[in-house]
Parts: sequence; C-alpha cells; structure tokens
Amino acid sequence: MAEVTVVGGGLAGSEAAYQLAERGHDVTLYEMRPVRGTPAHQTDLLGEIVCSNTFKSEDPTNAHGLLKTEMRALGCLLLRVAATVRVPGGTALTVDRHEFARAMTAAIHAHPRIRVVREELTALPAGPAIVATGPLTSDALSMDIARSLGQEGLAFFDAIAPIVSYESLNLDRMFRASRYGKGEGDDYLNAPMTAEQYEAFIAALRAGEGYEGHDWEKVPYFEGCLPAEVMADRGVDTLRFGPMKPVGLPVPQWDGKQAHAVVQLRQEDRAGQMWNLVGFQTRLKIGEQKRVFRMIPGLEEAEFLRWGSIHRNTYLNFPARLSSHGSLKERPELIFAGQITGVEGYTESTAVGILAAVNLDRVVRGLEPAVPPPTTMLGGLMRYLNEADPAHFQPMNSNFGLVEPLEKAPRDKRRKREMLAERAQAEFAEWMEASGVAFADA
Repeated sequence: MAEVTVVGGGLAGSEAAYQLAERGHDVTLYEMRPVRGTPAHQTDLLGEIVCSNTFKSEDPTNAHGLLKTEMRALGCLLLRVAATVRVPGGTALTVDRHEFARAMTAAIHAHPRIRVVREELTALPAGPAIVATGPLTSDALSMDIARSLGQEGLAFFDAIAPIVSYESLNLDRMFRASRYGKGEGDDYLNAPMTAEQYEAFIAALRAGEGYEGHDWEKVPYFEGCLPAEVMADRGVDTLRFGPMKPVGLPVPQWDGKQAHAVVQLRQEDRAGQMWNLVGFQTRLKIGEQKRVFRMIPGLEEAEFLRWGSIHRNTYLNFPARLSSHGSLKERPELIFAGQITGVEGYTESTAVGILAAVNLDRVVRGLEPAVPPPTTMLGGLMRYLNEADPAHFQPMNSNFGLVEPLEKAPRDKRRKREMLAERAQAEFAEWMEASGVAFADA
C-alpha cells in the first residue's frame, strides 16, 4: 500500500487518517496545533469540537440519523468513540466534548499505521493526500489553495453559543423537559418567558454592541447558525419561531400553560456542570453577553464558563473548482474533505472525510473514484456539492431535500421519511458491494 498524507487533525482529518490506515496505508497526519493555534480551539487534542457538543439525531428517519447509518456501515471511528462518552441529549448523540477529544486522540495515536506530526504545512503536499484543514485553515495554506484553485476562497463567520455553570442557575425559575417528552423526557433545562419578558429580551439583543472590524451587514452567515442578534433583527418573532419556540414544552410552574417563548439549555458534560444556551451563538461583546443573557429567567446570576464568539469559516467553491469526488481536477490523488468542502456540521464533515479516504484508497490502487447514489444521504450531499450554482454556493448540512424523491410518495410525512430511509440504506449497501467497499464492523 501507499504512503499517504492527511492535513488537519479535526473530525474529518482524524477520521480520514483512521480509515486510510485501516485500509493498509501508512499515514502521516499533520496537525498545526499547538505550534500554531486558532481563534476557536482551546486544546491541542485531535477531533476537538468547538461549537455544539451534539452530533444530532440518531433516528434514521431524521436526515442526520440516516447519515449516521451510512457512516456506521463504513466503519466510522467517530461514532464508536462518541458512544463511549455520551451524555443525555434526548434523541441526539450528545457527548462530553473533552472526553470525546481525548478518546479520539488516543485512538489515532494508538494506530500502528498513523504517525502524527505537529507542524504547520504552508503549501499543499506532494503525493497522495487529503486536505481537511477545516474552517480555520491557516493564512499561508489558504493562499496556496487559492493559487491552486485560481480564485480566492469564500469565507463567512461562524458563531459559538455561551456555556454557563449549572450551580449558578436559579432552577426555581426553570424546568426540566424535552420537547414533547422525547429522549428521557427531561434532558433540557427550560427558561420560560412571558410576552413582556420576551419583548424586553429582544430589544436588548437588538441594542447590544457587537465586535467591530468587519462589515457585518455583508457577512454571508450560514443560515443554520445565525447569531441570535441577527435573528432578532429579522423580526420580533423570529427567535420565538426558531430556537425559542415554546410548543411541546408546557410550563409546570404555570399549571401546564405554554410560555410565550422558551430558552433551552443543553447539558455539555457527563457531570452536568456545564450547560449550553441552545441557538444563542453570538457576536456580542462579553459585557453585552453578560447583560443580555442574564435577562433570561434563571440566569440572573449565571456564571459564564465560555463566552459566545465568532471565528472565520473558510470554504471552497466545490462545484466550480473540484472534481466529483472533491479533488483538484488535475490531481485526483489530492482530495479535500470536511467543512472546507462546503458541508456544514460535525457528521457531514466526518462523512465526507470517510468518503475522501475511500476514494484516495481507490485512486492509489488505480481504480476510479466512487460516490454513493443521490438516493442516499451522503450521495445527496455530494450531489449538492457538485451541482450547486457556483455563483451562489453556500454551505449545506444533511436534509431530506438533498435526497432523490420517491416515485410515489405517501402523504404521511413520517411514512415518507421511513420509505426514504429504507431505500437509502438498501441502496447504500448495494453501492458498497458494487464498489468493492468492504463492510466494516461498526
């Protein structure tokens, strides 16, 4: 087998390195931390997750859950590790972020075919390689990528939600529940608001001072990760019909009545000491975050363990510049993977990393690259990357709108998704067999 290079020790890069090593290749994995840090990472661990600590639903009738079934069929390391460090999160696969990164790091270092090098690469590597440097690719490497692609990369800003200490919360003003009783039924802490409280909160969000230095009105935020204050500026009810929707969450303190709006907090760690403000990614200054978010019932004296922040998110114009399997068109053995390709989300980035490893293995063995059919979730995602309008290309995460529609779809939405999931799993297995992609123990 070949000697191959993987650049980037995040989720996609770590997964790609593992997948290549499992296929018999000797892998050199380059990670620039701690030699060079990033604005978002806090450690030098491999597979560190810097935003939410959830990998979303495991239900195969959910788009994210269906993608996980395909990843498991391919022997996904991330999902095996995540299962060992999970914390309560309803139907979502939610993990203790620190234990997860430590376990991923240990798994990579333990593999006899993987050599980890702590060094910043400032140019694209020669020979067979996967580049999975993510949204925080260093300036030097970004410039070399831009030169190779013949254009500047696209960029937007991703926002991170604050985390607060459990001990600092006033639990008398909150209640435990999952929407409609899903999961264990009490996985989230909920802070109900009256109409008066909500309107005051929205006004404070709108008036809050954000970090300067960029023309924020022109920043093309990913629609699935908008800062809370940006949502508030779109209309007084935008948050109430988004992350603060109260439906399915009757308030015990109000005799089961529905609140006007609800802020949900999700457990971050196994011990339940850290809680994330769901949907409240922000670019507000720290003093403003303290002032505004302490208006939330139960957070009047909140201790903030992590402030919300913003960071650069760079991605490539995949449909304009890359091949169908994500390589430079003149170099099929140099494949991009993960969030830099224009996918959004932990599982999406990891899944693209697995597929990149599958295809680099095929290329070095003299075989044609293979992409799953668009009847599958991973195939639908890859089709989007290939066929999106290059002039308006934006990041995308998994959803059933990416999947080829059924010829005869039932009216019942639940049954429709069940049929899409059944078809996807069957055709993904057929693709694996036809492509010679070995089934792995998941």
